[in-house]
Amino acid sequence: MIHARGVAKHFLTRGARVEALRPVDLDVARGAFVSIIGPSGCGKSTLLRIIAGLETASEGTLTIESAADQRAGFVFQDAVLLPWLSAEENVRFPLDAAGVPRDEGDATARRLLALVGLQGFEKALPRALSGGMRQRVSIARALSYDPPLLLMDEPFGALDLLTRDRLNDELLTIWTATKKTIIFVTHSVEEAAYLSDRVVVMSPRPGSIKKIYDSPLARPRGERTKLDPAFHQLMADLRRDLA
Repeated sequence: MIHARGVAKHFLTRGARVEALRPVDLDVARGAFVSIIGPSGCGKSTLLRIIAGLETASEGTLTIESAADQRAGFVFQDAVLLPWLSAEENVRFPLDAAGVPRDEGDATARRLLALVGLQGFEKALPRALSGGMRQRVSIARALSYDPPLLLMDEPFGALDLLTRDRLNDELLTIWTATKKTIIFVTHSVEEAAYLSDRVVVMSPRPGSIKKIYDSPLARPRGERTKLDPAFHQLMADLRRDLA
């Protein structure tokens, strides 16, 4: 679905060239769950934003197979909800902007809030929701116009461990139900190993792809996955390559 060849990013700061991302080659198959992991400042988010079209590569080419595939939902680390709108209205907002009829938008928002486990909270304002619940609204909003590609930039990084684990399981449920292609940036070795078909390990800044792991873990994933010796071996390999 996605083919990056020699994609790099650099900036000019006070006349000096700063490399944010060295040339990377990456292929992402349709329907795959791919995680990108690496040290802070290594270019993970830069690469994700280039794929999303939010930034332009300084070098290289990025090919997405069809025009339809170029539609992407983006989930940021912070939920970035409009505080004066309810959960349902936040999810419906992209549809309103696109001119989708109100009844159709309402039905889509309610369906997606149920999918992310927020049935009964449709009318709640963001301030009445926990951090994890706000991120669920953000995910539902990113799915509202049914993009084939979901890009997630450390969406659970600010949450406590129990909430994060629960949302990881819910994200896998959503992925199974929607068949989206997901590219997921994280600092968590356990999260990357648990969620992914492939894990892309990046080097310190200026970042480049150090290694790519194809997961040996069976699906569906669950608590038994975390007892699998292959899961612990994958985490050990990732930690070694991040050292």
